[in-house]
Amino acid sequence: MTLFLASVRDEAEAATALLARADIVDLKEPGQGALGALDRETACSIVSLVGGRVAVSATIGDLPMHPQIIGNAVLEKAACGVDYVKFGLFPGGDARRCLDALRPVARRVRLILVLFADQLPGFDAVSAATDMGAAGIMLDTADKQAGSLLAHLNVSEIGRFVGHAKAHGLMAGLAGSLTAADVPELLPLAPDLLGFRGALCLGRRSASLDLAACATIRTLIPENRSAAESKLPARMSETPAQALC
Repeated sequence: MTLFLASVRDEAEAATALLARADIVDLKEPGQGALGALDRETACSIVSLVGGRVAVSATIGDLPMHPQIIGNAVLEKAACGVDYVKFGLFPGGDARRCLDALRPVARRVRLILVLFADQLPGFDAVSAATDMGAAGIMLDTADKQAGSLLAHLNVSEIGRFVGHAKAHGLMAGLAGSLTAADVPELLPLAPDLLGFRGALCLGRRSASLDLAACATIRTLIPENRSAAESKLPARMSETPAQALC
């Protein structure tokens, strides 16, 4: 089953995503890059609003690949009570040393490694994510003006990525300026989640979420609440998520 991830920037958008029955509420500031981070107060407020009804993920920002910078940002975001923390594999710096440094963190925090189809690394990031103990891996795009994920990789290439990730026991996600038209092409690949931002807004990704646009995506991704709940962390099926701030 494929889950519907909706990226939101504030409480009002989170409420819209919940009304549209998104399976994952993803905390992201679209005006600050591919993985722009929300401030701590806003992130914690959204976690409180969601109250464990669905899983919450959060990005740490478009940060340089420096172990201490990445590690501190991951821990800061995790402290808000999110279920998954997403960090990007950006060019430059020392990506491998960052992944090694995150090994002990991955024992306590569910980490999602984000790859960019327009800036792919020169090593097997799926195997590296497995070695560091990540919970999942996503394909995204860094340049949101250069087309969707399918403008950079064809369906066969994306399918191989999904299969490779699943073979390593990782959750496999797809994002990157995805549109409603992309969903029928990507669903047969059986990714664990499809992530959206621009397609949920009117006009551009920096606009506010639109309930009708969100509903359109929801109708394209078959909904199965029992299956979606089975993918959530165990604690979320027992008690609401609690912000730690």
